[in-house]
Amino acid sequence: MSHIEILRAGVLTTCQDAGRPGWGHLAVPPSGAADHPSWRLANQLAGNPTGACALETTLNGATVKAHRNVTVVVGGAPCAVTVDGRPESWGQPVKLQAGSVLDAGPAEVGVRSYLAFSGGLHPKSSLGSHSTCLLSGLGPAPLQDGDTIPLGPSPAHPPLPTQWPAPWAGIGDEIVMKLHLGPRLEWFRPEAVAALTRSEWTVSEHSNRIGLRLEGPALTRSDPGAELPSEGIAAGALQVPPNGQPILFGADHPTTGGYPVVGVVGPEAQAAAAQARPGSRIRFVPIPMPHWSRQS
Repeated sequence: MSHIEILRAGVLTTCQDAGRPGWGHLAVPPSGAADHPSWRLANQLAGNPTGACALETTLNGATVKAHRNVTVVVGGAPCAVTVDGRPESWGQPVKLQAGSVLDAGPAEVGVRSYLAFSGGLHPKSSLGSHSTCLLSGLGPAPLQDGDTIPLGPSPAHPPLPTQWPAPWAGIGDEIVMKLHLGPRLEWFRPEAVAALTRSEWTVSEHSNRIGLRLEGPALTRSDPGAELPSEGIAAGALQVPPNGQPILFGADHPTTGGYPVVGVVGPEAQAAAAQARPGSRIRFVPIPMPHWSRQS
């Protein structure tokens, strides 16, 4: 059969592609790969078209068995790669023979590695995407030992080995993110806004694909008793619940929320957030929103 078999699913391994944008009006998150640049590059090196589905692992990797000849690229968070117990290259196309076992070990830095297979993965789709969404439950369930996933047709032109491993900037213990302030900046006291951009925030262990929970000084509101009607939430939004500890929303974020959003980070910072481990430190560099984009 033309499929792969999950021998070791690890802490959390899911199927991810480009996601399902455009369904927010039905309360469906965009989902998709948490670290888009790493997912996209792994697929490119595997010879796949844009948007192909791959495996996204979390912290301790995964082990898979090929049931046809297939090329695999392990990218994203660097990790040890072996095939039938022999060391292989991370960030390079690796040829698997039918029956071979590939192991992607624990992430050496970062959180999420990507296993891209030539031809892409083809689990059952929902709303046009193969992505697993932790919040809505759409897409394939998080993978378990023994699961099998169909493979797509092999590319007409198999990928060639590259001279160097896939470029990946990696991630340090401290991450600096550009934060576009607003749209609900006026809901916070000036000293709270100052604390947001001058303090160092720590990623909580209670973080996942839905969002990073950050620990630091409590951000106090101008009017603690005020209530904000629910409004749309975007990936990269920094929302502040009543306890004053921000949540940086990721790929599986809710589509609406009733707590004020104090700022938004862009795609580059969202990719970095996807690789931030519990205990990582984050600093925000403030960028004022244009006057025309501010809301009252």
